[in-house]
Amino acid sequence: MSSLGNPANIFWQECSVGKSDRQKLLNQKGCVVWITGLSGSGKSTLACTLDRELHSRGKLSYILDGDNLRHGLNKDLSFKAEDRVENIRRVGEVAKLFADAGLICIASLISPYGKDRDSCRALLPNKNFIEVYMNMPLEVCEARDPKGLYKLARAGKIKGFTGIDDPYEPPLNCEIEIKQENGICPPPSAMAGQVVSYLNVQGFLHE
Repeated sequence: MSSLGNPANIFWQECSVGKSDRQKLLNQKGCVVWITGLSGSGKSTLACTLDRELHSRGKLSYILDGDNLRHGLNKDLSFKAEDRVENIRRVGEVAKLFADAGLICIASLISPYGKDRDSCRALLPNKNFIEVYMNMPLEVCEARDPKGLYKLARAGKIKGFTGIDDPYEPPLNCEIEIKQENGICPPPSAMAGQVVSYLNVQGFLHE
């Protein structure tokens, strides 16, 4: 007897309204903007500024913030290695659904491991996954320490903290890299503008 959870008993349901129909309705193309970088690198700042800029242009976007998701969808996950993998997998699957709905999905997570980010990229047509690397030096991120996490990690009160006692694997082929210019971090509006320009050139801001 087959079990209820047997994949052989699960079938994909096709519906008459498809991605192209939703994109025409919204006059934009669905994609995932995946923002990765160390804690304190400015991921959330960029995500919120980009969201506001897209909204002002009449474009529909939605932010999947790593911390916010751990209050609900991923609240059952710890920060152990296997749970970190599952955390990213779930976010990738949800981001894929948002993109299929025709939205510009902005995922903002440390997502430290390259293979996990690559797995999320593989869920979508390659050009629909836009990896944005917040390439900010550790010392800058630690000096900001907006959540006080670096201080706790240095004191040994947090174990496995990315950048301190757990590695961060920088993207090798990201679409957008945001970094300091002459030792100065670009303002949020400039960072968002860089991403918006890319989305516009690639045709995501119109159907």
